[in-house]
Parts: sequence; structure tokens; C-alpha cells
Amino acid sequence: MVNKITEAAVEFFDKTFLKGTLFTLDKLLNTLAKAAPAFKKELEAQDTTVQLKIRDNSQGRFLTFRNGEVTGKTGVFDTAEVEMIFEDENIARKVMMGQMLGDTVDFVNAAKNTSLVLNGPDDKAMWFSSLLLKVFAFDVLYLGNYGVTMENGEKRYVTGTNGGPLFVYVKDGKIVRVTPIEFDEEDADPWTITAHGKKFTPPKRTTATAYGMGWKSLVYSPDRLLYPMKRVDFDVNGDRHPENRGVSGYERISWDEALDIVGGEIARVRQTYGPGAVYHSRGSHHNWGTVGYFTSASNRFFNCIGATGMAANPDSWEGFAWGAVHHYGNTVRRGGAEPYSTVEDCMKNAEMIVFWSSDPESTSGVYGAQEGTIRRDWVKQLNIPVVHIDPYLNSTASFMGGRWIAPRPATDTAMALAIAYVWLQNGTYDKDYVAKRTQGLEKWAEYINGETDGIPKTPEWQAPITGVEARVVRALAEEWGKRKTYLACGGLHSFGSACRTAYGTEWARAMVCLVAMQGMGKEGVNFGGLQYGTPLDTHFWFPGYAEGGFSGDYMGNASGVQMYNRMPQSPSVNSEYQRIPRLRIPEAILEGHAEAFDMDNSTIHGQFRKVRYPAPGHSPVKLFYKYGGSYFGTQPESNRYADMYRSDKLECVVNQSVWMEGEARFADIILPACTTFERWDIGEFANCGGYIEKSYLQNNHRVVFMQHKCIEPLGQSKSDFDIFQAIANRLGLWQVFSEGNTEYDWVRRCFAATDMSKVISWRQFLKKGYYVVPPLPENRRDPLALNWFARGVKKDTPELTPLPSEYYGRYGEGLQTPSGKFEFEAQSLKRFDPDDKERLPICTYIPSWEGVGSEPYEKYKLQLISPHSKFSFHTMGDGKDSFINDIEQHRMLIDGYFYWIFRMNPKDASARGLKQGDIVEVYNDRGSVLCGLDLTERLPMGIVHSYESCSDYRPVGEPGKSPEQNGCINILTPKRFITKNAHGLAVNSCLVEVRKWEGECLKWKKCI
Repeated sequence: MVNKITEAAVEFFDKTFLKGTLFTLDKLLNTLAKAAPAFKKELEAQDTTVQLKIRDNSQGRFLTFRNGEVTGKTGVFDTAEVEMIFEDENIARKVMMGQMLGDTVDFVNAAKNTSLVLNGPDDKAMWFSSLLLKVFAFDVLYLGNYGVTMENGEKRYVTGTNGGPLFVYVKDGKIVRVTPIEFDEEDADPWTITAHGKKFTPPKRTTATAYGMGWKSLVYSPDRLLYPMKRVDFDVNGDRHPENRGVSGYERISWDEALDIVGGEIARVRQTYGPGAVYHSRGSHHNWGTVGYFTSASNRFFNCIGATGMAANPDSWEGFAWGAVHHYGNTVRRGGAEPYSTVEDCMKNAEMIVFWSSDPESTSGVYGAQEGTIRRDWVKQLNIPVVHIDPYLNSTASFMGGRWIAPRPATDTAMALAIAYVWLQNGTYDKDYVAKRTQGLEKWAEYINGETDGIPKTPEWQAPITGVEARVVRALAEEWGKRKTYLACGGLHSFGSACRTAYGTEWARAMVCLVAMQGMGKEGVNFGGLQYGTPLDTHFWFPGYAEGGFSGDYMGNASGVQMYNRMPQSPSVNSEYQRIPRLRIPEAILEGHAEAFDMDNSTIHGQFRKVRYPAPGHSPVKLFYKYGGSYFGTQPESNRYADMYRSDKLECVVNQSVWMEGEARFADIILPACTTFERWDIGEFANCGGYIEKSYLQNNHRVVFMQHKCIEPLGQSKSDFDIFQAIANRLGLWQVFSEGNTEYDWVRRCFAATDMSKVISWRQFLKKGYYVVPPLPENRRDPLALNWFARGVKKDTPELTPLPSEYYGRYGEGLQTPSGKFEFEAQSLKRFDPDDKERLPICTYIPSWEGVGSEPYEKYKLQLISPHSKFSFHTMGDGKDSFINDIEQHRMLIDGYFYWIFRMNPKDASARGLKQGDIVEVYNDRGSVLCGLDLTERLPMGIVHSYESCSDYRPVGEPGKSPEQNGCINILTPKRFITKNAHGLAVNSCLVEVRKWEGECLKWKKCI
């Protein structure tokens, strides 16, 4: 019945839209209310009157909403609370028909030029606007016509996570289980690579990480935030007791009270102190989705209210962004290399692979689940030799086998220089390539050969620095010099790990210089460890989260590149240009000032511009709005954050989070957000868009998926979109924030803007939940990454970067360097500060400030590395009573408590009187952390290991002043930048000591 009414309405409205509305809308609303009790509740939510009319008053219909009933009368009256005014009947027809059919161009254009105006109290006007949109999606929102009904009565939905897309099985409103997606016969077949007479084809399914598979337990975690909360001793009109943040408990309050406080405080501090008084900040990652991700809803909201933002450090690319870019460009990837067709080339042409500080089996590249595992297994079948250089025998080395070389942390550059020395001495580098495609090698060679400082960088020279015997390095150099070699430097292929050390810029620079010496871009000579560069269709367009969703933020994310001309939306601009460097947030608040160099992904020389807080004419921050993730688990010297939160310099702290963990305990007001399983969104597997160009090339298939609303939000939790909308309503910004659309409407608009709408209907997509983009045939696959450069032709790989202005000759010719060539001596660094001894124009070795022989080494003899965990994604997945805690390699159960694991060599433990399973205190001058001890031969003596990013912060005493027992390893890591002019982490340069914990441990306490 409902579908027939809707179809008839569409046909009738298309002919005489406004007249149809005049006589049928009230009847249609009453009919729908009878068909769905939930829609009846929507009508009961407001008692109001609405006037729909043409601007010249020639036509109109007056609607009255009372107690869930709608009545109407023809004509124009002046007593309505809400008015919807159309410029003329043609505008009315186009706008409303477009909304009904999912085409919103006319709606946006009409709103922008005031051909469509909605007047009235914000809550009532927005209610009516969203009510009309819900009518057009009635069968989905109220009848549940989406997803696949299974034979056993379960309903199968689809969603996306940071660890891969999932089938979600629901029965009686509860999630029963989640699984990776198994494709059906209608889905596109995968690609095939033929290498050395063998054919390799990935299976027709997706993979998922451990933390991806753990989402059911995360949704139903006892640590879920289900209701708005207020700190018990926070009085917004009296004494706020900031010193008790992190200590006080919480009491439940209503959404109205919470929103009144947050909206009132935003308005108060801006009016009292001026621009910049509100600061918003978030973690690096969030729940998956294009519409709900922080670059979408969050960016739009804070642009609308006006707020101080965060100047992000490139915290997965530190050394590459601040170092490698100066030699070969690639700023759009923060110094990472092109990925195109590298998997096929590696399998066909590489004769060796070097994994240098690279563990894609643990890090999944980023977002790539376990997609690369089968490809690395293929390498084993092809008997391609592999070498692993890492202080820890990591998961990739354990899986693949091969040679393991373990240098001391932050000494890798010395080993790389020694390899280059052998090549220069033996002449085992590509002389023709170096002569034609590079410049400056002779300058670097002077340093390597010892002509500038009297110290030849021989394998013997590096041995006492790295702890690796000279013969091992010489043998590696000789083997590498005679084989076509792929270099995987970092988890993706130029990413993370050793570039997060003191002077990590130099290691990243050394990596690209080594590949350039061997003919970077020639067949078999490139970057990669089979994690990135699959032969998928890069011409089918679907946005990643960095395209900005509905943010309209053309400056703050990549929406200006692709989204602006595909999905019409009103722009959002933050008038407050003040920013705080992420690695100096506590200093900015506590000391009142902070500065760092900026990271501009569009240009090399953009990173020579400083960000200074406070900005001219701006207020110091008074309100801190924290959104998603935890700095305690992810940022260095993290006790600083406890001191910051407990300072009276912050008058109000708001935390919007899914779980009661980390920084949520330091908020005055907590707003409970729901998970992706409880809201609408849309996304693509591993596609983060402009943040990592074509990052979906980590996968074996391109999978675009609907993120169904699988269950209703638990408790009173709301989606991030709905929370921001509710606050915007209190500030008179409801239309500006959402354009009157619901989250579901934005998802549909996003779908319509992409190539998805050309291959599958919205209804089909809603039902099935996913679409597999067919790979291109073999003869149309992308050209090999950087091969165009090796051949000396124009760039032919499928991307728009770098900017035309970054070419110094003819557009498309050469690299993003002043010369267009690979520069062993970086001209950009010569121009910026040639006297910067920490980042010279050539790559050099600089000893770590926290390493063997440094001043702290006299007191702390163990070098701690803290890479990313295989079992959680930063703070996501860990804790929260998830089944991830039961994985013995993730946490260790001792006396009923799941301790974070600290790994060390048995000989180091014996020397300190420690044994397997002890509770130990890991400490240095920055603090101490309690962990469970695991003894392993996978570490050499003197090097210890513990993964970063536990989810919660649990001090046994006063926050910031006592040992922490849940595994916040970043309490111990240094806040010092990788170099003085590079805003980057150096967390893997960290000296500690360890002793058995003899004190009292707290039982797991609940604050609510």
C-alpha cells in the first residue's frame, strides 16, 4: 500500500507538484503513520503549523500537526510557525522531485540563491524538513526494506570497519555474529598474475583483522557510554573543580541538559574571550565511513561554530614527510612512493625483497586487513629471497622466513650508508640511470667516502653503531647490488617504524637514495612488500574518507579535488585560523604558547612555514572539545595530557566518545556516540582517499559497501552526526550544518555522486549491501609506478599530483623537485636552511639523543621500540572487555587482570632477577608503566619491545604522577621532535629500565 501511494505521488507531483502537495501531503502523512508506529511517533514529536507557499502567495497549503494527526487547508495564512517558501512552482517541483529521487542539485542551488527558504524556530523547522525527507525513504527507515533475509530468520547486513568490511547477522534486534564478506556468483571475478610460469589469483572474499572481527564484543562492551554524563563536582554555574578531572565520578544527565551545557559553553567562551576560545581535536582514526568520519561531520560542525584547529603531524610518515620528499617529491603521500602495478612487477621481475623496518603482517599496511598475506605467500612459492631488517623478529619475518638482521633502534641510517659505500667502491650501482635521472650523487659520495669528515662509512664503521657485524652488511650490499630488488621500508612501503626515531628523516632519506642508486622505477627495482599496488581499476571513482564527505570543507581536506563537482553541498569555512601543533597541545594549554613547522601535502616548500599559537587576534583556548580516540595511548610523554586536563586554564572539557576510556575520564561533559553498526554510512574497503592516494590498492578486490544501520543505538547513544546536529540546533546553525538533511540522506547523496550510481541502483545496493568493482583486463592495467621516470617520459600513472606549480620545467615531466630529477643533494633544503645540522641537504648519520652512548644511557640501558599492534588499531579494538584481550600475544592475564605485554631477551631479564609472567614496572624519567613480562629470543639483548596504543589510562594513584597499570607505553616515549625543524614523533628512540613491581595493583574499577 505504501509503495503504491509513493509511486502515485511521484507521478502526480511530477506533473503538478505544488497542487499535488496542496491536496495530498497531509493525507499521505496520515496514511504512513498508520502503516508504521515509528513514523506515528515522528508526527507526535512536534505540535506545530506549517505554511507551504509560492513566494508571491499565489498558491499555498496550511498544515496543522497536533497529537500525531495532520490536517490541511488550502490558502496562504500568516499564523504558521514554520514557512517553506519556493520562488515559483517550477522551483518547487524541481527541488522536491529531486529530493524524492535522490538528485539534490536543484535543492542545493535553490538554497544557495534563496529560491528556497525555510523560516521558523530551528527545532520545528528542522523537524518538518527532515520529516519530508523521511517520507521519501519511508520503506527503508520504517519498514526495514534493506539487507538480506536469511533462511534461519536472521537478517544479514553489511558494514565497514578499520579492519575490513563485514557481514553482520542480526536477529531480534541483536547482532548474532560478524564475518568477512564471501562473494557470490554475480560478483566480479578477481584478477590473475602470471609470474615465472605460474598463475596466481586471490580468493573471492574479503579478509578481516582480529580487531575487525572483534566488533561484536566492542558494540556490546560493558564500557560503552550509553547516556550523557556530567562530572559530579562540575557546576557550570559555580565551582568547576578542574583539578578533579580524571579522579571524580560521573552522574547521568538528560540529553537536553548535556546539550544545553555544551551549546551554552561554546557560545559563552566565544563571546567572552573571542575567536579561538573553542579548540577541537581528534585522534588520527575514527569509526569507518564517508559521511560519519571526522573529516566530514566533525569538520563541518567546527567550521560552522568557528574553532581553533589542530595542525597535524604526519604521524605515520614522519621521516618520509620531512626527509624523503626533498629527494623525490611525493608530498601527496607524505614522502611515500607511487604504488601502481608494483605487486605484479615484483612477482615477475624482482630477484630479492628487503623488508626494512617493515611488518605489514601486523600493521595491515593501513586499513588493509589481511589482504596482503596471500601475496606474500606467493613470494614464498616463487622462492624470491627475502631479507628482514628490524630490531624485532616481527610477524612478517616470522611468516615469510629469510634472513633476519637486527640493528639497534635509530642506527639503521648507518647501515644504509655502509651499503651505499660498498656500491660506490664496487661500482655496483646503476651508473647510466644515476647519470641521466639523478643529480648530486658525487656530493653524497664525498660524505660516504669520508672526504668531508675523514670517516669512511664502511661496514666496519657501522658495526659498533648498529651492533651488526661488518661481514653481514657487506654480504647484504653485495647481494643487493647484483639483484633487482624491491625495498619495503615501513608497513605500507614507505611508512612508519624506523622513521619515528631521533633523526628518522635520515633513515627515510637513505631508503629512497638506495633505491635511486639501483634504478628506481625500472622493472624489478621499486618500493613495496606485496602490500600495496594490486592491479585493480583505479578509474572507477568512489571517495575515501579524506574526500570530506559532506563537510564542504574545500580547504581542510580533499573535498576540493573530487567532491565539489560531484556532490553539490554548501561550503563550510572556519573563520578562525588559529591552530595548535598536535605534538604540543599540552604545552599550548599549560604554557600559553606553542609552535612547529607546518605540513603542507601540496608542496615541498610548504613545510617551511611555521604554525604559531596563539595566532594574532585570537584567544587562548578555554573549551576543549575532544572527539574520538585517545592521546594517552597514542601521543608521546602522555602524562602531559593529565596535567593539561586538570589545569584551570581549561574552563570546560567535552568528550564525545563511544566507550568510557582514556580521555573520556577527564571530561566535564561526556556525549555518548554510537558505533557504525548503529547508524547509516557508506564506504569502501581501505579507501581513505586523498590521505593516502588510492589506498584501496592494498586490497585484492575493490569493495564498496553500504554501512547499514544494523541495530538501533544502544541506550541513549547517538551518531556523531546527530550529536553535532543537536548542538548546531541550539546555536541556530541547523540548516548551515546539515542543509536540513538526515544522515541517511547524505549517504544517498554520496552514492549518487559516485560511479556506483552507473553500475547498480540505490535499491539494489541497499538490499545486497556491497558491490565488487571489476578489475581491468590485463592489457589495460596501470603503468608501473615510477617507470615513466626511469624511461624519461611524461608521467603516465593515474593521479593528478603533484600540482602544476610544483613542476619547474614542463608540466608532467620529471619529479616534484626543483631539478625534476632525483636529488641526492636536496636543493629545497639548501634553500631553506643550509646551516641546519640536523637536516643537511645530503643524508647523514646522526646519533640518537636516546641510544647507546647517549647521556640517558648511563641510567637506562634498554632501548624500547613500540610499533603498532597486530591485534588492535591504535586504541580501537583493545580493552573494552573485547575478546581481543583473550589473545595471549595481546594481553597477559595475571591475577585476574589483563596486563599489556612487555617483551625482552631472557638474558636481560635474568640479569634483573625477572622471570616469565612477572608484573614489571617499566620506567624512565618521564613516568612508569606496569606490564606483564614475556621473555623471547625474538629480541637481541639490550632491546625491548611493547606495542603502542592501549585503549585506557589507569594510574594507580594521582593522574600524571603515579605508575600506570593498563599499558600506556607512550607515557615513556619522548615528546622531542625528530629534528628541530620537523614536527614529528620520535617514539622509537626511548631508553627505559625495568624492575619487578612490588607495589599494589588496582582492580578494574568502574567510574560509572
